[in-house]
Amino acid sequence: MELAVANEDVNLAAFRSQIPLSINNGKPAPGEFDGPGCYRCYRDGNSVESCGSDGIVGYETLDAPPHYDFYANTVWGRQRRFRPSLFQLHADPEQDSSPPPLYEETAARQIAGGGSSEEEEEDEPQSEPTRLGWVQGVMIRCMLNIWGVILYLRLPWITAQAGIGLTWVIILLSSCITGITGLSTSAIATNGKVKGGGTYFLISRSLGPELGGSIGLILAFANAVSVSMHTVGFAETVQELMHENGAAIVDPINDIRIISVITVTCLLAISLAGMEWESKAQILFFLVIMVSFGNYIVGTIIPASQQKQAKGFFSYRADIFATNFVPSWRGPEGSFFGMFSIFFPSATGILAGANISGDLKDPTVAIPRGTLMAIFWTTLSYLIISATIGACVVRDASGLVNDTSLTTDDCVGLACQYGWDFTDCINNNTCTYGISNYYQTMSMVSGFAPLITAGIFGATLSSALACLVSAAKVFQCLCKDKLYPLIGFFGKGYGKNDEPLRGYILTYIIAVCFILIAELNTIAPIISNFFLCSYCLHFCWRPSFQYYSKWASLLGAVVSVVVMFLLTWWAALIAIGIVVFLLGYALYKRPAVNWGSSVQASSYNMALSYCIGLNFVEDHIKNYRPQCLVLTGPPSSRPALVDFVSSFTKGLSLMVCAHVLITARSSSHVTWLNQRKVKSFYQGVVARDLQSGANILLQGAGLGRIRPNVMLMGFKADWRDTPQAAHSYIGTLHDAFDLQYGVCVLRMKEGLDVYRSPQSDSKNLQVHHQFAWINKLKYGVFAVNLSNRTSVGTEPQLGTVFQKKQGKKTIDVYWLSDDGGLTLLLPYLLTRRRRWARCKVRVFVGGDATRKEQQREEILALIKKFRLGFHDVCVLPEIQLNPRPGSVEQFENMLGPFKLETTTKQCSDSEPQRGNKQPWRITEQDLERNRAKSLRQIRLNEILQEYSREAALIVITMPVGRRGICPSTLYLAWLDFVSRDLRPPVLMIRGNQENVLTFYCQ
Repeated sequence: MELAVANEDVNLAAFRSQIPLSINNGKPAPGEFDGPGCYRCYRDGNSVESCGSDGIVGYETLDAPPHYDFYANTVWGRQRRFRPSLFQLHADPEQDSSPPPLYEETAARQIAGGGSSEEEEEDEPQSEPTRLGWVQGVMIRCMLNIWGVILYLRLPWITAQAGIGLTWVIILLSSCITGITGLSTSAIATNGKVKGGGTYFLISRSLGPELGGSIGLILAFANAVSVSMHTVGFAETVQELMHENGAAIVDPINDIRIISVITVTCLLAISLAGMEWESKAQILFFLVIMVSFGNYIVGTIIPASQQKQAKGFFSYRADIFATNFVPSWRGPEGSFFGMFSIFFPSATGILAGANISGDLKDPTVAIPRGTLMAIFWTTLSYLIISATIGACVVRDASGLVNDTSLTTDDCVGLACQYGWDFTDCINNNTCTYGISNYYQTMSMVSGFAPLITAGIFGATLSSALACLVSAAKVFQCLCKDKLYPLIGFFGKGYGKNDEPLRGYILTYIIAVCFILIAELNTIAPIISNFFLCSYCLHFCWRPSFQYYSKWASLLGAVVSVVVMFLLTWWAALIAIGIVVFLLGYALYKRPAVNWGSSVQASSYNMALSYCIGLNFVEDHIKNYRPQCLVLTGPPSSRPALVDFVSSFTKGLSLMVCAHVLITARSSSHVTWLNQRKVKSFYQGVVARDLQSGANILLQGAGLGRIRPNVMLMGFKADWRDTPQAAHSYIGTLHDAFDLQYGVCVLRMKEGLDVYRSPQSDSKNLQVHHQFAWINKLKYGVFAVNLSNRTSVGTEPQLGTVFQKKQGKKTIDVYWLSDDGGLTLLLPYLLTRRRRWARCKVRVFVGGDATRKEQQREEILALIKKFRLGFHDVCVLPEIQLNPRPGSVEQFENMLGPFKLETTTKQCSDSEPQRGNKQPWRITEQDLERNRAKSLRQIRLNEILQEYSREAALIVITMPVGRRGICPSTLYLAWLDFVSRDLRPPVLMIRGNQENVLTFYCQ
């Protein structure tokens, strides 16, 4: 890999590409029109130019007026237009040749340039699929799903139990919950463009894949169970008709099961035929139901025959209405919430239209309008039917024509006033008619009973069919997103409508399983909790629906949760437990999707609030964190440096991987960090050299109090080959000290840098990636020319020594100068990690041979107060000795090429001049002034060779060279010599001389 020279000036304008102007004598070139004279398309196929006005001579601009194509993800049937990029708008076509280093194309431009997009993968559809309007697609479908089995077979019975008054309360409470949910659904549907997947799509794209996936799965399951509920209601009616005519298959329960399975199989066949047939069937069912309603209202007006009176029907009577207005609880289900749990599933059909969002012409209009209209009309119909049935029919009747009464003295019941005596069956609880006992009361009241039966058939079958389609559509979208394992098989669609045939089969299997219960009053409460659980999570982000209120949504959520526990507390706990389990699984797996959910927006708001809140918190030593600015360059090129810093910052403090760019930028560094599970930010800056770029990072990185205080970088092993870059490298250290940063330099024997071998360029880079370790780190601050590198996202995750368990080795800390405690703090943080937990920390300090033991006890006592857990302290009086002559000679040979040659005239001057062009040169005065420090570093290397050859890590207090007194090459020679020829990694640390450790409580 060819590395850039650090001090090379960068002209950002030199990186802009030349824009080919497609103009031929003032007119667009042939074939380059993209519209009727409004835009001019460039040869890159992406940018456009708006034609200037003829009245403005010489005026041309690339600016394009707003257009749908600029914001759409998909455009069918014509060539797509693209907004010109900012680079194209201000580039000079005569001089600019490539984009500037930090320039990145937007997502839309990346798609245009060949990037992948799921929504662009498919070709233009060959034929337009069936699309439904708001009346047929939403309102009628929702009304049919709401007008289900409960309306015909349980509403009269609920009215008898709860009375007309409380029945209205039940109806209005249910409508309140569904109405608020309808408003929220309408708001979610106007968040943006709605695709297939119904309620799951709406929730998941607003609340995120975690909540959306769990709620979508439960909602799809609840719809599948609803199929069984409505089918069982249909089977009950058929079985009752068979019983009245003396027919039977096996016995009443098994007859219901057999009829239900046959019915749901027929509904499956209609669904498999496609949306066109299903929609036509729904229209037919709607007409039948409307006729049955008219037939029922006419029946309540017609004077009652003797046979109907025997069954408890007496037409409209004020005293019957008054008696039936108050409750009369009976049986184990006789309570308000018992009745509510049975009735509420009838109101859950409000999502039937939203669940086929992919088949609607304009979901953002159809869903709000159709859903709210359906809620209004069905609520009104429920109120009318409960009032009329309660005003016409008494609670108990025998059905025997001979039960007439001539006297009322011993007669029991309201029917006595109308000449009927049902006393025997009332006292014995054997009455078979009346709204408390006879589920088919509406048929009995109607003008022509078979029409009510047809209405029951239409209501139950239409609701079952709608739930079957809804469940399959939701299952399909959920399975396509692959949020959960082993469900992708059911996501495949067929035909021009993308029919979920496999989803239909799955829904059919679930419905058949619950059909085996064959008891409507048992199935209905099961569904209630699942629907309530999904309703409580209907929130949205930036809706265009004007009637939406977040407080109304909150009220609906609270009411839904409260009602769940009031209905069946254990079922509510199970439903919530399932949601929490699915949510936890999604949070753990972290689906690779990004839908711009409200959860992400909330996370940003919370993070921003906490960051701002830290402005009111004063700094304190006890809250100190080593927040690290790591000069990694491209992080994937120095994985060892990334892994080492991450090992003590992960989950504890800030880590920013910084990159000084000279020529180009790769945009996948964050992806590489995420794949490596490194909790770090990435920050790249453009600068002409190392020092200026690092200075920008030192001053600008971070947010408020969440900003770096320690700079980490790799050791510049090639400093003798590039003295000018070495000077910039040391200048970076001085800048960090000036800005009150702590500084750390990591050196490894095998080097830190990774590069792609040239041999791999001739092979398929997507198949073979050959990497080699560079023994010498080519560039200290890692300002790298990436022009020949492939995308970082394609590089493998190479292992490093810092990813392995270190075993029972030692971490040797040479605490030679007090820098505030950073030299001790970082090794302590390392030992808190599992990979380093078994390592023993040894602390080495300089000392006097005469007071060796006393000094050891003093240091031990100090470390003990810090509560670091270090118990092994060694005093090194031999550090005061002179180094061996051979070592000194090696050090002098290292400095030889950088010594400034002096002349006689220069020798007579007190201070020879190095010159501005070669500031790294070393004079004799420099050597003399820094001789003691030089000998100290030479001697320290000898001690490290003796004591720490087998350590897992060596930590040394880094010396500080005075600016202007110690030349950069002399300073680098110190760092080089003290850490040379050592097998373990060496970390040189210098804190900012402010305390980072304390033994005080406050």
